[in-house]
Amino acid sequence: MTKRALISVFDKTGIVDLARELVELGFELLSTGGTKRALEEANLPVTGISEVTGFPEILDGRVKTLHPKIHGGLLARLDQEDHQRQLKEHGIVPIQILCVNLYPFQETIAREDASLEEAIENIDIGGPAMLRAAAKNHEQVTVLIDPADYPEVLSQLREQGEVNLETKRRLAAKAFRHTAAYDALIAGYLTGLTGEAFPEKLTVTYELQQPLRYGENPHQRAAFYRKPLGLKSSLPYARQLHGKELSYNNINDAEAALQMVREFAEPAAVAVKHTNPCGVGTGATLAEAFTKAYASDPVSIFGGIVALNREVDGETAEQLQEIFLEIVIAPSFSPEALELLTKKKNLRLLALPLDAPPAGERRLTSIWGGLLVQDYDWFTLEQARLIVPTKREPTAEEWAALKFGWRVVKHVKSNAIVVCTKDRTLGIGAGQMNRVGAAQIALQQAGEKAKGAVLASDAFFPMPDTVEAAAKAGITAIIQPGGSIRDADSIALADEHQIAMVFTGIRHFKH
Repeated sequence: MTKRALISVFDKTGIVDLARELVELGFELLSTGGTKRALEEANLPVTGISEVTGFPEILDGRVKTLHPKIHGGLLARLDQEDHQRQLKEHGIVPIQILCVNLYPFQETIAREDASLEEAIENIDIGGPAMLRAAAKNHEQVTVLIDPADYPEVLSQLREQGEVNLETKRRLAAKAFRHTAAYDALIAGYLTGLTGEAFPEKLTVTYELQQPLRYGENPHQRAAFYRKPLGLKSSLPYARQLHGKELSYNNINDAEAALQMVREFAEPAAVAVKHTNPCGVGTGATLAEAFTKAYASDPVSIFGGIVALNREVDGETAEQLQEIFLEIVIAPSFSPEALELLTKKKNLRLLALPLDAPPAGERRLTSIWGGLLVQDYDWFTLEQARLIVPTKREPTAEEWAALKFGWRVVKHVKSNAIVVCTKDRTLGIGAGQMNRVGAAQIALQQAGEKAKGAVLASDAFFPMPDTVEAAAKAGITAIIQPGGSIRDADSIALADEHQIAMVFTGIRHFKH
């Protein structure tokens, strides 16, 4: 029986070597367009698809492989006499190997100057149809979409005379993942053009970035995936300059640190443990910012993650290398900083730009059997309608501190309270079951430094006990969303203690 391999690829990596060996193994090559030319230039015998179908390529190449003599050769079950009879009747020769990859839709829409017309023309039709046909009939057909799989298939053909079923099934699954991801990108692109925020079907695709040693705990398996068209300022696209492989918890904490440090235009340092900030500072220089972040909680920062929004210089690096940290993230590192920090064998150094993510980016949170989808919380005080319901308004110094605290508290797990000055955190209460409990933790951590400081809350006060605790600690100003049925009690207590209070009208729950 004639053995046929149909080869039609956009990515021509390794294709000539594959084709040459298939010819040596007795395969007849079928091909189209640029692939056919590449094989002919390599002096390999190749038959054009039109010679097989008896029909020319039409519509500028849009229709060339969509023909019974191709799809019949891919879909025929050779273990069924009726299929064999029909193949003979219609002069169809079975195809044993299909090697196809698709028009570069992803690469096209990744270009800022790509037009809609270009994107549409790079939607492959014949390729996915052949891949799906071959993958469906994988007991009969070996389907290849990735040059990395060529050597294994050739090895089995040489040594066994055929590709084993286990390999065929694995390659079929890979082909279906390939076409599913391809369609998901197209669906996402076109849905974006329509402006539909939450369509009736949500199709997303991610690419394996790296397997991880384990998840949150050693008994949990885990891996890290990235969006195919993710922003270069997002964590999956960071350049790791030094240190051990990232862990699951490293990645979670690093993401939290990055979201937080993006809040600041001035030099800023954010230290994170278990996705919560343990210290945040700003300053005239990066070194000054880190000094303040470190002083906020020199105990919790041990083994933490630090994100910085300026190039790490030598002065800052000297401070960083004095303590045990898991990761330092920054836009870049000076040669002097790299020389110092790379002396710490296990310290991971990540570099990436800190551009603000687009407003349309959404957060996906998996649950057992489902997915929650929401916008990221990019809301800023500049967008809020601020109200001062107390008799006393904040001073200029207090306003600066309140705005600093509001930037931080939105990134702290709820219930969340932040005690701070205008340029550093003093105490943080995170993830408590009641608000006054979070306030007590933050105020206790701040200690005597709470006197004259301000307090930020991610949600309203259901009762005035948080204001009472703040007053006892010496807090002079509070920022919170307002909106509780007992707001009047909190306002009255604040007035009694001459505390200025600001209502933002916006809460920042973070679960």
